[in-house]
Amino acid sequence: MTGLIYFLIIIFANTIGAISGMGGGVIIKPLLDAIGAHSLSAISFYSSIAVFTMAIVSTIKQLNNGIKVQLIPVLTLSIGSVIGGFLGNELFEGALRLFGGEVRVQWLQILVTIASLLFALLYTKKKWKPLAFQSVLVYLLVGAFLGGLSTFLGIGGGPINVAILMLFFGLDIKDATVYSIITIFFSQLAKLGIIGISGRYRHYDLTMLYWIIPAAIVGGFMGAKLSGLFSEQVVLKIYQVVVIFVIILNGINGIMLLK
Repeated sequence: MTGLIYFLIIIFANTIGAISGMGGGVIIKPLLDAIGAHSLSAISFYSSIAVFTMAIVSTIKQLNNGIKVQLIPVLTLSIGSVIGGFLGNELFEGALRLFGGEVRVQWLQILVTIASLLFALLYTKKKWKPLAFQSVLVYLLVGAFLGGLSTFLGIGGGPINVAILMLFFGLDIKDATVYSIITIFFSQLAKLGIIGISGRYRHYDLTMLYWIIPAAIVGGFMGAKLSGLFSEQVVLKIYQVVVIFVIILNGINGIMLLK
């Protein structure tokens, strides 16, 4: 039963995530937290698998849709994302050790997620003038920051990716979603690589992947296909609605932790 629920959540989340560039994890993580069927570490792992799979499918489909990307920015963001993925995973593991339990770390994740969501929502509403950086170093640093943040939060990117890419590099929302998904791919690759090398995957119920991976593929394909059909205005509206939904969901999860 848990597998079927995860399957449905991931199809929905990855479809929305692929359309909006959020990656799906920003929806998957709090919903799986709310269900409470697995540990915080296991949920972070499952979310990363789902988002990583979606990123592969979505990127291929988006490129087939005719979306063009600039090679140097993509490569630099990707390298930064890999570095950030390693750092974010170490930060997550360090926080678990420092706080001596999952509840405080989950609280920290909720607070940081809500703060980043509020920033993303405010940016898309206010439409601040983009900084339009072109420096390779800035691309590298932004990639590292986004990769580290998404890996630490276990959300595989989230709305902040799109907002930061639009603000720093002057991208429109549809281009920013593609760059975001590519960034997510590399940050989650780094995280999953660490888990694989360390052998920590043996601590998780891997039978759940029979539900998670197919759902992630379906969601990534559907989201990328719909993204090609929707206008920028529709993508922006979906983005804003989902941000508000996830802020509320994280707030509910935070209240539940108090009980």
